[in-house]
Formats: sequence, structure tokens, C-alpha cells
Amino acid sequence: MVKSREWSRKTREEVITLHRKGNGYKKIAKMLNIPRETIGSIIRKFKAKGTVEMLPGRGRKKMLTSTAVRYLKRRVEKSPRVTAEELRKDLSDVGTEVSAQTIRRTLRNEGLHARTPRRTPLLSPKNKKSRLQYAKFHVDKPQKFWDSVLWTDETKLELFGPMDQRYVWRRKNKAYEEKNTLPTVKHPSTCRSKTAPKHD
Repeated sequence: MVKSREWSRKTREEVITLHRKGNGYKKIAKMLNIPRETIGSIIRKFKAKGTVEMLPGRGRKKMLTSTAVRYLKRRVEKSPRVTAEELRKDLSDVGTEVSAQTIRRTLRNEGLHARTPRRTPLLSPKNKKSRLQYAKFHVDKPQKFWDSVLWTDETKLELFGPMDQRYVWRRKNKAYEEKNTLPTVKHPSTCRSKTAPKHD
């Protein structure tokens, strides 16, 4: 069965106003570009209920409690690579039966989306500190200088860890947080020299 469209309160009020002014269903339908059957339905409901307010209980019912939603948010914030199916099983273990699709929709509504992790070089704390110092020292250099810098990880890369395609749950602008990235390592046989400044 095809679900009928719900019109805005403003539109329903316009229908009733025009009807009270003596306009027929056909004329109102033409004026508002709404199917004649819909005009009739709106007017009948108004006569029966005395209001154009939405009837209670309409729309998608929430299938997860606020406690379950908070659990899902904490879980994916801590473990971004957890799958919707794994989350479904977690909830099932405590007596909450929902589909993986419901979980995906709930997380999207909370601002958490499944995204392909960004690939970043696998750097040690020492490497990170060294790069930061180097960048600060040369912060005033022109773009031409930076275009010529060869970082030691700019070679052929291999994925660090399983090769399967797995997404991460993350919020907007959080792509480069370490937990949301996929570390990569250099291929040992493809490191080449380049006439340019070099830095680890």
C-alpha cells in the first residue's frame, strides 16, 4: 500500500480557508496544484476533527530508546570501525531487536556517518614531533618551497593491517583524527631520490 503524502499545516489551512470562502474541491485543487482527492481528504478530516493539526501517532515511530542511542554513540566514538551488524548483535544480546539499517539511520541522525578512512603514513611519535618542528621552522617559506619538499613517506604505500574494505563512523571535519584514519607503510623497494629538500 502506498503511503499518502503529509501536507504542511500551512497548506492544510489554505485549503480550509479557500473552502470556507465557497470554493469547490476542483477549483481549490487547481489553485494550490494539489490533487482533488487530497483536497477532499483534508476537508473531511477537518470536519471530523475540527482542526488541521497532525493526528497523534503519525510518522515513523522511534524504535530505539534514548539509552540505546547513547550506547551506540559511545560505542562508535570509541571504536569507529565497528559495523552496523556488530552493533545490531550487541543490542540483540540485551533484548533490543532492530535491523542494521535502523542503526545506520539512527547514527546518521546523530551526525555519525560511515566513511572510508583516510590513508595516512604510519608515523612514530618521534616522526610527528620532528615534522612539526620542521614545519614551524619553515612556516614562512613560499608555496613553491613546500611543493618541492619530499617527505620520506611519499612512495608506494601498502595498507597497514587487513586489506578488507571497512568504514569508520565519524562526524564531519573529523576525517584526520588518528582513530578515523588507516595507517600505511612504505614499500621497501620503491623509495627513490628526488632533487628536493627531504625530511622524515
